Amino acid sequence: MRILAWHVHGSWMTAFVHGPHDYLVPVTPDRGPYGRGRARTYDWPAGAREIAPGRLRDEHVDVVVLQRPEERELARRWLGRDVPWVYVEHNTPPDVRTRHPMADEGGPLVHVTHFNRLFWDNGRAAATVIEHGIPDPGRRYTGELPRAAAVINEPVRRTRVAGTDLLPLFSPVDVFGIGTETLENGQGDLPHDRMLTELARRRVYVHPYRWTSLGLSLLEAMALGMPVVAVASTEAGEAVPPSAGVLSTDPHRLAEAARQFAADPGLARHAGEAARAAALGRYGLDRFLADWDRLLKEVVR
Repeated sequence: MRILAWHVHGSWMTAFVHGPHDYLVPVTPDRGPYGRGRARTYDWPAGAREIAPGRLRDEHVDVVVLQRPEERELARRWLGRDVPWVYVEHNTPPDVRTRHPMADEGGPLVHVTHFNRLFWDNGRAAATVIEHGIPDPGRRYTGELPRAAAVINEPVRRTRVAGTDLLPLFSPVDVFGIGTETLENGQGDLPHDRMLTELARRRVYVHPYRWTSLGLSLLEAMALGMPVVAVASTEAGEAVPPSAGVLSTDPHRLAEAARQFAADPGLARHAGEAARAAALGRYGLDRFLADWDRLLKEVVR
């Protein structure tokens, strides 16, 4: 199958392009938001290839995977024809009254979490859920540094949404991601594989997000074998079992849990093993790709 999909969310797209298909990824000279091309900090297989928008009219495309409302019209213009499509919603709605922008389009609407499907007003869209999948990064956990780690992109702009204001509770905490250089102990936007290795050196993973769909960095940290301390919000309660760490809406309980893991390597390692088993059991790449194959075949038919 030949699939047109934009590079919007690096971690999700990395899992998606590991399937057996031919993935066309638009690229523009400025590598702007509608032409980012292949990822530069993730390892993508050869089946994901860059293509200039001007060449798409001459390419056979079976299905378009949309991730932003404006991509539907963009696909029509670039392809010069209508092609079957499916829309992926990565984000939580602003509030429970928000009607999804594709609610009245009649096409398949795929949410990445059950929380998303529940909280969006999906209208008459054929809404379903395909939960995240992650490539197994391997059991890299050493926990050699008695510190916490977090991954937050744009932590200054997204302060309360991402829980950046909660980070001092977990000090010392090393923060990875886009725009973290200005933070105390900010580690910057490292190449993905290197970031995973660095995360695994820290004793505990902290997920302070108040409002997010489900951070893939949380699942990756669990798959590394890290214990988790997370705000009990949105989908986190589904992803993190009690044996894998501590979830709470009480900041003081979260801070105390992080201190306990930092002080007790054995406790941390035991919870991390449970976290790894939970992440791979529910969010394994094979299940994710199989779910997508079933849906895409239905859409193309």
